[in-house]
Amino acid sequence: MQSLKKSLLQFAIAGALGVSATAFAATDAYVTNGTNVNPANPEGVVKNGIGECWQTGSWSADKAKTIKGCPGYVEPTAPATPTPAVAPTPVPAPVASTKKFTLQAEVLFDFNKAVLKPSGKDALDQLYNEVVNLDPKDGGAVVVGHTDRLGSEKYNLELGYRRAKAVQDYLIAKGAPADRITAESRGEGEPVTGDTCNAIKSRAKLVECLTPDRRVEIEVRGSREVIETK
Repeated sequence: MQSLKKSLLQFAIAGALGVSATAFAATDAYVTNGTNVNPANPEGVVKNGIGECWQTGSWSADKAKTIKGCPGYVEPTAPATPTPAVAPTPVPAPVASTKKFTLQAEVLFDFNKAVLKPSGKDALDQLYNEVVNLDPKDGGAVVVGHTDRLGSEKYNLELGYRRAKAVQDYLIAKGAPADRITAESRGEGEPVTGDTCNAIKSRAKLVECLTPDRRVEIEVRGSREVIETK
């Protein structure tokens, strides 16, 4: 009964102030009137002669926080602007490098042999530092044996491999990483003399002419880190 009387009193006050039936639609915390709407009072809250907002029976402090122009109003804060993510500085990719060395077979071996000569070991000692520091992640070396065309193709392929294997074993024995060096043979398959020796009839002179074909090639592949300076 008390609640009914309070509601009737509020309607009576609203009627006296010219409040329409829709005046309570904007907020249920205060009595409102559409004719009171302005930038400072966007909800059209009805106020008494000293500027106090007329509360309803549903008024609460939490509801009052949202009603601009009345006590307890809290200005909404704008959402914080997210700080843009800073892209990580790209790490320069390692620069790939390849070095190729060609050693004449006469320096490394006696004719038709696959045992390293002292001069051959000296030559390999000079390029040892090029393969000993191979990066195990992406470095490697390939030793390829080549022969001339004298003899059968099968024999030359085997001779080329035995020579490449002798070079590989020597470098590994000195300390080069065994799992990063491989031995291969091309035999007589990749001559560099072409047809320049075809007209030679003397075997001794032909052997001499085909000297460039008898060789061991060592190709070292690896990468080096690029360091940026600022």
